[in-house]
Amino acid sequence: MFQKKQIDVTCAIVYFNNKILVTQRSDKMKLPLKWEFPGGKLEDGETKEDCIKREILEEINIEIEIVGTLTNSLFDYGSFKVNLIPFIANYKDGSIKLSEHKDFKLVHKEQLLDLDWAEADLPIVRELLNYNL
Repeated sequence: MFQKKQIDVTCAIVYFNNKILVTQRSDKMKLPLKWEFPGGKLEDGETKEDCIKREILEEINIEIEIVGTLTNSLFDYGSFKVNLIPFIANYKDGSIKLSEHKDFKLVHKEQLLDLDWAEADLPIVRELLNYNL
């Protein structure tokens, strides 16, 4: 039987004081214009922590400090499965400059459910709403 490829992807819930960074996928990406916590694919030989720091620096142009984790989110998109690995982080340095995404917002936690999320991110959003930093 054909086994779907599972992609390990890290994402960061980045706090800027009491607001959270969220990014909107471009119209050229899979899941166009959906909102997500930024991050990217884990490369061979890379730790999850190194991956998320690298991805945030490459895609958002900022440095982060990891302060915690949430539960992984496994989601089947049909042609592939995603294992989304969430980190909670604080903004450390740099100015936001998007390299791949269409847009970003800094939102209060209560505003997260107002966005049109990528499906794999939704369980993380729900867990975050019950999480106290």
